[in-house]
Amino acid sequence: MARSRREKTAEGRPALLELLRTLSYREGRVVLASGKESDFFIDCKQTVLTARGHQLAAELILDGIRHLHPLQAVAGVALGGCPLASAVSLLSLQRGRPLDALYVRKEAKDHGSRRLIEGPVRPGSRVVLLEDVITTGASTLHAIEVLRGAKVDVVAVAVLVDRLEGGVEAVRAAGVEVVTLYTRLDFIDQELDDDLATMADTD
Repeated sequence: MARSRREKTAEGRPALLELLRTLSYREGRVVLASGKESDFFIDCKQTVLTARGHQLAAELILDGIRHLHPLQAVAGVALGGCPLASAVSLLSLQRGRPLDALYVRKEAKDHGSRRLIEGPVRPGSRVVLLEDVITTGASTLHAIEVLRGAKVDVVAVAVLVDRLEGGVEAVRAAGVEVVTLYTRLDFIDQELDDDLATMADTD
């Protein structure tokens, strides 16, 4: 019997979280791109760029933004959001509701077209911006302004992991909806469960 999309999503969410915990999440002092110090680091690319991670991320994001239709495109913030945009675009075609993929650069190329946005930019189109991790929201807000400058309607931002450091609130304050798949608490809670299980095994 074929599984419903809701059942697949329910199975996919813990599966992607386990991949992120195994391949992407590390504890320890690190300086983030924002310049802030943190006691943990998560590099979602290590998960998303695996075949299974690619599939799971696309399924969960596309299901998470289906309430926003009609849409014309998804835009990835360079670098981590770009594979997400490609994965979601491909899956959307397979599901019969194709979305173009756009890549938003952090700064224009110093040669060639000098474009800030790669892909078929269509003024007036409804677009969801994709981020792998959000911290302060600075790069997300910059990408929103770049897209708006191209006359694109950014209807929402979809994020794999919210570090819970104010980024989501900053984006919402700019009038943009945010859809998040996971927060840092998903990782911490799992760590606590593992610690409790280990303690129980040693009793």
